Amino acid sequence: MSERQELAAIIPAPAREFRPFELRDLPPACTVSTGTTESSGPKGGSMARRRYQKGCVILRGDVWYGRYREDVIGQDGKVTRVLRNTVLGSKKEYPTKRLAERKLELLLHRINAPEYRPGRVATVAEFAERWQFEILSRRKPSTREAANSHLAVHIIPFMGKQRLDAIGVEHQQAFVTKLAESVSPKTLVNVLGTLSSMLTTAKNWGYICEGVSLKRLALPERGVKREVRCFTANEVRRILEAAKEPWRTMFAIAALLGLRAGEVLGLRTEDIDLPARTLNITQTAWYGQIQTTKTKESENSLPIPDALCELLRPHLSKPGLLFVNKVGRPYTAEKVVQKRLWPILEALKIQRAGFHAFRHAHASLLLEGGASPKVAQRQLRHSDARITLGIYAHLVEDSHREAVESWPQTCSQLFPFQKLSRSGHSSLVAKGGEFDPHRPYQHLLPK
Repeated sequence: MSERQELAAIIPAPAREFRPFELRDLPPACTVSTGTTESSGPKGGSMARRRYQKGCVILRGDVWYGRYREDVIGQDGKVTRVLRNTVLGSKKEYPTKRLAERKLELLLHRINAPEYRPGRVATVAEFAERWQFEILSRRKPSTREAANSHLAVHIIPFMGKQRLDAIGVEHQQAFVTKLAESVSPKTLVNVLGTLSSMLTTAKNWGYICEGVSLKRLALPERGVKREVRCFTANEVRRILEAAKEPWRTMFAIAALLGLRAGEVLGLRTEDIDLPARTLNITQTAWYGQIQTTKTKESENSLPIPDALCELLRPHLSKPGLLFVNKVGRPYTAEKVVQKRLWPILEALKIQRAGFHAFRHAHASLLLEGGASPKVAQRQLRHSDARITLGIYAHLVEDSHREAVESWPQTCSQLFPFQKLSRSGHSSLVAKGGEFDPHRPYQHLLPK
């Protein structure tokens, strides 16, 4: 008897019958959708995401590499599955393969998460080009100029070829460390602001990337803060006496109202109301172009002193900009400083300073005259009083010291039954008692 015949004799006939498996044989709770799925071919088409993947770890030389697959959305909007090959670390960092696999598991956590959806991927240079066209082109000229400079000089040369999803905190810190070697801390923060704005836009648009958080970056220590250069009241008077029109009125507005250079050059006749003695700040001039003010708080109305009203009156005969050059365009602040202000300073033997020194002079005279930091903030139009205190802290400290030193005299007026000793302590004179510094509240205690 052959082997087939032996099996036929052992297995009953009904069990040998083969019936195709059908979905209707399962209970309703176990059925799944029979919708079609897209398969992946050699060209890389759209497909359903795998439920879970572990990837693989490969050691090349002394470096561990991790390989895995990820669904991404291309520039054409189609979903494709790509093979990723990323550096996990060195053999020294991860001595065993198991440790390298755990590192890869952290990278795959986002892909294996139930809420995962395919993301858009592009290099920094590719997205920067689109960001400049879509977003940056709608910003004011000064913002565009600064951001384009940050991209061309710092961001694109360092990370232009990197994918957006590779710009994590570690890569951002390397960028900060490199940048700190050549720029000031303030410029570094400005560059990071441009990078942060671009990455935030990318994240909002569905690209896979991580935003910039200054709290997670080790920024360089701030150096010794230089005291701001400002003109004294006597220097302002001498400058205004030596200057000719319209420069005298320009400098007077900056000194008596504390306006920025662009705000002075962007003033219009309709912004000045002499009967009400008010001046409205609505725009600024930047390299011959009109744009919005520095911040929303900068748009405000300021009172005009009587002395300034007389200087402004001759310039209000024509509508439009208050100060224009020969071709009818606003002046450039740098040229006004270099060609008009500096020659006057050299003739008067005053140390060189920019247009902003008039604004600092106004703030100094304001605080020295007894104005509170809140009033100074309102006049200078800072968004926060802390900015005013940070810039003019040395003036506030002087006022603070004078207030503290005048306090003992105030105490003597409030408490006539006490007298002040040379050390500044109050001594009790009621009933001939002597003041005990170790028991300062003895006169308040019941006997």
